[in-house]
Amino acid sequence: MLPMTRNSPRPQPNLREERSLQATGHCHVAGVDEAGRGAWAGPVYAGAVVLPLDRPDLSAALAGVRDSKLLRPHQREELLTVILTTAIAVGLGWSESMEIDEIGIVPATRRAMQRAIEALSTPADALLVDHIALPDLALPQRSLPKADLHCLSVAAASIVAKVARDHRMIELDRFYPGYGLAQHKGYGTQAHRTALECLGPTPIHRTSWGPFQNKEAS
Repeated sequence: MLPMTRNSPRPQPNLREERSLQATGHCHVAGVDEAGRGAWAGPVYAGAVVLPLDRPDLSAALAGVRDSKLLRPHQREELLTVILTTAIAVGLGWSESMEIDEIGIVPATRRAMQRAIEALSTPADALLVDHIALPDLALPQRSLPKADLHCLSVAAASIVAKVARDHRMIELDRFYPGYGLAQHKGYGTQAHRTALECLGPTPIHRTSWGPFQNKEAS
């Protein structure tokens, strides 16, 4: 079997893990993913999506859904509409930058994910989570590396989280002009670093994170 090259197509997310959980009696499997974990500014968001696993054309209906990082902004916006009209339930949660500074990015990400799961209109009875385990939730769960590449419900959750966070960062750009938040969404670009050097941090910057941590250590 030939190795995958840089130009090889990414595998399409499938329902293998969801079907496996369904076969053990779980009807409402929530895929869970986050957006903004590595940013210097703004909240970390999480999405949770429960898909109708009994729908025979489900994979076809969500054929364009991929890990949000592989999609252009307009594609994510279009696919969000498809996800919202296809899913049984969609939940959204987040942790603000102050909370990230107080408890750390991994605990804050877990809280955002738990809030997204709790926001589902139809409660989940099992979870598929990208990379992070959620030990405080007494639900059957599988924490899988790169689940957003391979699991359709997690890929859908990644789009939900990413679009919501991008909208929030565009809104925050109006409150904190000059940082380019609408463009880089709070991530560590050179333009963001230059703005921080000129203007200093805002209340939405994670002062325990990124360049601030390096400055304290120097």
